[in-house]
Amino acid sequence: MSGVAGKRCSVSVIGGGWAGLSAAVYLARSGVPVTLIEAARQLGGRARCVPFGDQRIDNGQHLMIGAYHNLLDLLQVLGLREEALFQRHPLGLRFRSPEGPGFRLEARDLPAPLHLLAALFGARGLSWLERFRLSRFLYRVQRGHIELDRDISAQAFLISEKQSPRLIRLLWDPLCLASLNTRVKEASARLFHTVLDHAFTDRAEDSELLFPRTDLGTAIPAPAFQYIEANQGKVILSKRVHHIDIEANRFVVEWREGKLASDQVVLATSPVMTRRLLAPHPVFAPTTQRLARLRQSPICTVYLQYPPEVGLETPMLGLMDGTGQWVFDRALCGQPGLMAVVISGPGEHLQLDNAALSERIAGELAALYPNWPAPRATRVIREKRATFHAGVDVDQLRPDQRSAVPGLWLAGDYTATGLPATLEGAVLSGRRCAEQILEEFEQ
Repeated sequence: MSGVAGKRCSVSVIGGGWAGLSAAVYLARSGVPVTLIEAARQLGGRARCVPFGDQRIDNGQHLMIGAYHNLLDLLQVLGLREEALFQRHPLGLRFRSPEGPGFRLEARDLPAPLHLLAALFGARGLSWLERFRLSRFLYRVQRGHIELDRDISAQAFLISEKQSPRLIRLLWDPLCLASLNTRVKEASARLFHTVLDHAFTDRAEDSELLFPRTDLGTAIPAPAFQYIEANQGKVILSKRVHHIDIEANRFVVEWREGKLASDQVVLATSPVMTRRLLAPHPVFAPTTQRLARLRQSPICTVYLQYPPEVGLETPMLGLMDGTGQWVFDRALCGQPGLMAVVISGPGEHLQLDNAALSERIAGELAALYPNWPAPRATRVIREKRATFHAGVDVDQLRPDQRSAVPGLWLAGDYTATGLPATLEGAVLSGRRCAEQILEEFEQ
């Protein structure tokens, strides 16, 4: 890549979320002078840290899987060891309900596809017919036997694959909501199939769950900051870009106290901010019109601090028949007694204030664990625009990395990665931008 560095072509990356960090790191690795500009005082975007008493917690609870190859590649570039940041577990899904029997599907530490067969035969809460239909469906996913000529709802897709209403309610709707932040009756079948296709491959490790050992602000953003600045790059914090001036073969990025000229720009901001920055330029009208139609979905995370001896029997538990959907035990992050309850998508809970929502979630946990004391402290984090709404045909609204103006690129989990709004999608989008920029520099 010495030829790339020799040309001294500069790149500005606007936005310090995981997409912007990914783009900047891959550019810096190739010797490209890159400047990352972030509006907040810290990097990480939606996956950043916030205070909770004397602790640091994630702005929202995240879960990775072994199929997040781009995220794991980024760790290697940064010189980070996966085992130091994440703890791997075989695929394990446990659901509990205060109203009756729960549901359990746990893979074994075996080569694929034996790990899934063992999980299906050992599943609790499913009839033998449901197990057979589930195993046949997963076999078809794993072997690539499913083709979708057009996008339909994930629910219609699952019904066409002989998944019973009960199985959809117990398993597929919670998984769809967790991975796409969209209910199965509204979600894109193509996107949901992509999630399953990535998770249930012929590699058992792809379906493994990666639980963070530390807060996400420590996991990637801090090392990425250091890597960029150690490789001729620069990181500027607390500067909100309000305009991009497009001149002949050059871009000038402007904020209140200054501006910066560069040869290329990666716009790694939210879809709302991207639309605002592109709107003054008529050439981007088709893109801004599509982004205006891209709906957003919320995620709430309720943190509850119990005494340190309180804990779950598993790092993650599905919650049935209540407001909370998943509860994570943060003991792995060195925070014993801290529970993170995730509520994805819209719902009646959004009308509750923080105190009422915390009280409701604490009550739901008490119904499952009556011996637990009341939480000592709680905190509610609401992301009103956590992800795009992954409805049917949503991919028609998602823009490509390459924009209508040569040299201006779009990065973010909302772009046309083929993946839902995940950290893996964000990292992939930034990596794609960097790779295409490097290809152009080398021509």
